[in-house]
Amino acid sequence: MSAQAVLFDAPGPKARQRHLILTIVGVVIVAGVLAAVLYQLGTKGQLDAAKWMPFLTASAWRNYLLQGLLGTAIAAVLSVILAGLLGLLLGIGRLASTRWIRVVSGVVVEFFRAVPVLIMMIFLFNALQLLRWFRNDVNPLMAVVVALTLYNGSVIAELVRSGVHSLPKGQAEAGLSIGLTPSQTLRSIQLPQALVAMLPALIGQLVVVVKDSALGYQITYSELLTWSKTLGSAYANTVPAYIVAAALFILINWSLTRFARWVEQRLRKRSVTAAPLTTAAPNIIQGSAEPGGPTDTLIDQR
Repeated sequence: MSAQAVLFDAPGPKARQRHLILTIVGVVIVAGVLAAVLYQLGTKGQLDAAKWMPFLTASAWRNYLLQGLLGTAIAAVLSVILAGLLGLLLGIGRLASTRWIRVVSGVVVEFFRAVPVLIMMIFLFNALQLLRWFRNDVNPLMAVVVALTLYNGSVIAELVRSGVHSLPKGQAEAGLSIGLTPSQTLRSIQLPQALVAMLPALIGQLVVVVKDSALGYQITYSELLTWSKTLGSAYANTVPAYIVAAALFILINWSLTRFARWVEQRLRKRSVTAAPLTTAAPNIIQGSAEPGGPTDTLIDQR
């Protein structure tokens, strides 16, 4: 029996007809809203060819859009690496056998999961400006990276914990039965399997990091949204610039989502199967011996 049949019944003819009607109505509504938006943009002159021509020039991409993509990539890559390390550390901490380590890790995870990323960015930016630990031009990047690291690291910690708990209990029992400590069992047996199982979710978290990096716009970090605004001011085409920036974000996140699905499919195909069952008895005759020959005679004598 499939999982689909267990969770819900297959829709009947009336249900399929109802779903089709609702789908058509939804498409018509979305098309109507899109047409209204395009009409308003056209009446305001935002669809004029002159406002879109700069995006066909190399200077607009070299001096603005590529600079923004570079800023977004730097913040995203640094945040993903640091969040992965922090999430792994906090996830192990939440699974530790020592109570105070579990409590401290749990408090850190729940706190930074609850605080909005934008608030953390603004707080860290103002704190770094007052402390003067870094140059003023570095403070926005530091605030963005630290805020994204703390939030996404807490989310990854929960992924690690849930991934380990989703494993069969026999995995931990097998490690303990061969003399490993609970910590050694976690590191050597459970954690590697959990990381492989949650790899698609980890890659999917990249989408959140890329999107949240745009919040750096509020603290003057030079990422894609900031450079798009600058491009719009330079060419007097702010709305088209924002539309192009949105399209670039959609393309990046769609690519990451497709990559996560590809990884998930590859992991599903890597299934380990046992050797085919056979009812034949093992052959104890080796070499050129034949049944009833010298080998059987020696066995009978013993």
